[in-house]
Amino acid sequence: MIGAPQLLLIAGTTLAATAVVTALTVLGLRLARRGGAGARAAIVLAGALVSVIASTIAVAHEMYLEDHDVLVLAWVIGISAAMSMVATSIVTGRSARASVATVVGDTRRVGDGDVVSATATGWREFDEVSAELAATSQRLAEARAQITELDAARRQFFAWISHDLRTPLAGMGAMAEALEAGTAPDPAAYVRVIRSKVDTVNQMVGDLFELSRLQTGTLELHPEPVVLLDLVSDAVADVQALAAARGIVIAQDGVDGHLIWADPRELTRAIGNLLANSLRHSPDDSTVLIRADTVDGTQLIVSVIDQGPGVAAENLGHMFDVGWRADAARSSDLADGASGGAGLGLAIVRGIVEAHGGTVRARRTDAGFQLDLLLPVGAT
Repeated sequence: MIGAPQLLLIAGTTLAATAVVTALTVLGLRLARRGGAGARAAIVLAGALVSVIASTIAVAHEMYLEDHDVLVLAWVIGISAAMSMVATSIVTGRSARASVATVVGDTRRVGDGDVVSATATGWREFDEVSAELAATSQRLAEARAQITELDAARRQFFAWISHDLRTPLAGMGAMAEALEAGTAPDPAAYVRVIRSKVDTVNQMVGDLFELSRLQTGTLELHPEPVVLLDLVSDAVADVQALAAARGIVIAQDGVDGHLIWADPRELTRAIGNLLANSLRHSPDDSTVLIRADTVDGTQLIVSVIDQGPGVAAENLGHMFDVGWRADAARSSDLADGASGGAGLGLAIVRGIVEAHGGTVRARRTDAGFQLDLLLPVGAT
């Protein structure tokens, strides 16, 4: 039976041999830090084998074997370890290189804009990288498609803006030339038209500035408890003249009695834009209804309902997009040919409502074509 002194000698010898080999292994890893994963793995494997071999031979020499026997043992263990390490390195290295090549190839394909599929390499770590790479390629493809769509919408939007600005500016230029040449049949009427077109251009520029603040997040809201009836009354007052000129009645249902936490100026503008849109597309001598309902005491739905033709079902989800134009029934051109704002009004509505923590929607109902503002009642 081995006594305590022998056990201590075995433990000490093993620790010493292992410490020396471990130090040499760490040094080798530092020298090979620019090498590949295969070379570093081979160094670690060699260090583990040499540590076991050195400890075994040292203990055997100290405890029970003669020099000749120790030499035989060293050759047997050394040859076996070397062959095992070579075989393991060849098999493992070849598999690892193939897996790395697969992942590198997929990465290059992703860089070229392709969508790749996850590849089973047989290595869990490489499989996880491949799966994540496949998911990333899919997200990148979706992002590129969205960017392409947004870029097309941006180009179309600028084309519309250019057209809508050019039209009143060209009219003002022609009228100014007529006034300057003294050929205007009614100078006072020309001045009134020019002033009207200037107001139209100012409104469009103001809408563009408002939209830029909404999209860049620089719009600062100043919310406070406000009575919904006051907001609706102010919005109605802004469009009452246009409604009266066409015989359109603006009615209210359930608007009174609601208190909401909102920026009164911005929310009044949103409601006013909805009213202006509905008036633009309502038939003469019809009714535009403003209705308010609460849902569970936490959400207020402000609806503007008109009797116009509405839009096709597939376009309902695009009505609040920037620069969106419907068919002739709900285009941005007014009946008198003035610009309706290049399709910015409803986009501004959505930006204002979302800044308040709400959402917007458009739908057809039995009551008519309906645009809804869904707003939280309390502070957000």
